[in-house]
Amino acid sequence: MSEKQELLTPTRKALAINLDGTRYGTIAEIGAGQEVARIFFQAGGASGSIAKTMSAYDMTFSDSIYGKAPRYVSRERLQTMLGHEYSLLKERLAEKRGERTRFFVFADTVATKSQRSPEGHGWLGVRFQVNPLEEPSDIIIHVRMWDRRTVQQQEALGIVGVNLVYGAFNYLDDPEKFIQSLVDHVGTDRIEVDMLRFSGPAFKHVDNRLLSLILVKHGLTNAVMFAPNGDVLQPSEVIYNRPVLVERGSFRPVTHVNVDMLNCAAAQFLQEPMVKGKDVVVLMEITMNNLLAEGALDAEDFLSRVDMLGHIGFTVLISNYSEFYRLVSYFRRYTKEMIGVTMGINNLLEIFNEKYYDNLEGGILESMGRMFRHAVKLYIYPMKQEAYDSFLSSGHPAGGGHAHISHAYAANVLITARNLHVSDHLRNLYAHLLENHYIDCLTGYNEDYLAIFSRDVLQRIKNGDPSWERLVPAKVAEVIKTRHLLGCGKTPKPAEPAVTTAPTTA
Repeated sequence: MSEKQELLTPTRKALAINLDGTRYGTIAEIGAGQEVARIFFQAGGASGSIAKTMSAYDMTFSDSIYGKAPRYVSRERLQTMLGHEYSLLKERLAEKRGERTRFFVFADTVATKSQRSPEGHGWLGVRFQVNPLEEPSDIIIHVRMWDRRTVQQQEALGIVGVNLVYGAFNYLDDPEKFIQSLVDHVGTDRIEVDMLRFSGPAFKHVDNRLLSLILVKHGLTNAVMFAPNGDVLQPSEVIYNRPVLVERGSFRPVTHVNVDMLNCAAAQFLQEPMVKGKDVVVLMEITMNNLLAEGALDAEDFLSRVDMLGHIGFTVLISNYSEFYRLVSYFRRYTKEMIGVTMGINNLLEIFNEKYYDNLEGGILESMGRMFRHAVKLYIYPMKQEAYDSFLSSGHPAGGGHAHISHAYAANVLITARNLHVSDHLRNLYAHLLENHYIDCLTGYNEDYLAIFSRDVLQRIKNGDPSWERLVPAKVAEVIKTRHLLGCGKTPKPAEPAVTTAPTTA
């Protein structure tokens, strides 16, 4: 093992902090033992960095220290712990050593997997000063622990906690390196980090949405979620035991079609017997495949899409689930309520493209079994015949024979879930799903919007053609123009030869 690799072990990270001489603080842990403190003490020299460690397992003791809490494993509880312990540090030690010390508090509140808690998860955070006498900054993460044995979960938690503290002290100038370091010596097969938030003076110019995207990019989690105002959300807290309605798209830009599709689906979804009267989660979802469609990840382009969706009030999910059945399985981690997925004809054809299921022993049958179990329904937005013909002729896999529509229809006929034909050997499967209402046609849509495609709108924006404004919601047009998103207001590129094609997503 090289010296560089050796320094990155949890013990060497803890030792480096212990010997730093300028860091001094508290470690407070609830729920999984004092695993982080143990690594610091075993590393040696802990008296140089640790003012106090504590753990209050009994609820009465915990409440007497931090106050009563509706949930002990929560972001609110973690923030209370950080605030309380940091105040004590400043109160008791600021006068004595404040001018030469960078104070910190590490805290976690965790539930390991057990009969009472089938899922191991926890909140971890560090509040720290970059320089003495400065106001502190915070880093908060939420983790899921996948080890089967409690002792292994505890071990993994200790390593992640040390990684978090060390990264906060050493990788502030390289957020991507910080994120990757969170799972050093533990790996993503044991720990998932599904929420990350930086705050405070050290992070004035940091966009937490970009940090969350890096979590997905490097496989620390499969999905992240943002509120309309841009705040990073913890998905399980939002989705837990609620019906979910989701629309997948590129949203580059958000058009009238995207909004109309979701509004129509919501109207039908809310009338479902299993959904009536319940608090529904409505999401717009973008896959990493969509974000990487043009090669490398473009942070500005990503934020543009999230900003546009947030500006019109939508919560956004970013995932690395290419297949819809995997997206549905993700929601099933958090809710047993009904799940609705709305999409266009093009995406419905993708679901019946067998090439996506080569990795499944049961192929497309297994994927359908996974997708449609436990109350899942697809709501399908129609497509004009000429757009569909263009879609097939564009070289898309759907044109290769796995699905087709009769060309006997006139050009103005709408292609719907009812008159779509799939490959002969899949017709009985498709008919079963259709007749049993696993797949439904959307109604009440605006026919004027059916000719709108995101790629066409995007090209008009780049070309400086003002006609794009009538193809998107007014609020979207406003934010695109005022913030010069998607090339708006920039000198248009020379025109390229026209290509008649329909997009793969609305």
